[in-house]
Amino acid sequence: MSIRMHNCKSRFMENSIRKDARRRACAAEYEIVRRQYKAFAFDERLPQEVRMYYANLLSQCPRNSVPVRMKSRCVLTGRAQGVYRKFRMSRISFRRLALRGEILGVVKASW
Repeated sequence: MSIRMHNCKSRFMENSIRKDARRRACAAEYEIVRRQYKAFAFDERLPQEVRMYYANLLSQCPRNSVPVRMKSRCVLTGRAQGVYRKFRMSRISFRRLALRGEILGVVKASW
């Protein structure tokens, strides 16, 4: 029984993609709020009590609102490792499509 793994996504991959999408949505929602809290929390010109207040508000934001928790994933397969940011594809998917000539402007180097 021959199954092409690069065409089908496992349930784990689909869940990982959904989880990453939720994290991205949460980060986008809280981006402005987090920037404001962070600016006040680290502004040394403000009194210590005010800075501590905003640091506390910042710590009460959801964990998924932190942009660091987002992971670059391949848009075709959901693979998390070896993803080219410019193309948003894993190295495997990128190579396969590039060799077929399906990515405009990409040719195999030869010298």
